[in-house]
Amino acid sequence: MDARYDLPETDAFTRTYWEAAARGVLLLRRCGACARVHHYPREFCPHCWSEDVSWHPATGRATLHTWSVVHRNDLPPFRDRTPYVAAVVDLAEGPRMMTEIVDCAHGDLRPGLDLVAVFPEGVPRFRPAGVSGRVG
Repeated sequence: MDARYDLPETDAFTRTYWEAAARGVLLLRRCGACARVHHYPREFCPHCWSEDVSWHPATGRATLHTWSVVHRNDLPPFRDRTPYVAAVVDLAEGPRMMTEIVDCAHGDLRPGLDLVAVFPEGVPRFRPAGVSGRVG
């Protein structure tokens, strides 16, 4: 069996994040000292270096910042999913996040596109707001 490069390996610190994602909740870290939110999860605030940080649920809303349509990737299982959209989104709470856009024709992608989080296989991905249907 091929290794899965698209699924997370959890550790003691990130377990809370991935367990929430498996329930369909995106968690962010908020600093108690400067009140700023950050992503990816860290044990300290990247803005003021305080260790007074805690988990908070995000709204799951974002806008598309930039993207690339990937037509070739030889790593399993990506090679069976091409083309797919690798993207950077601006979360409603402020931080940027690398992710994948699903359920969207490539020609419909545009900067500022309103997105919502979805969690196939417990991994946060985003699709256009108001779109329902297949995820993946």
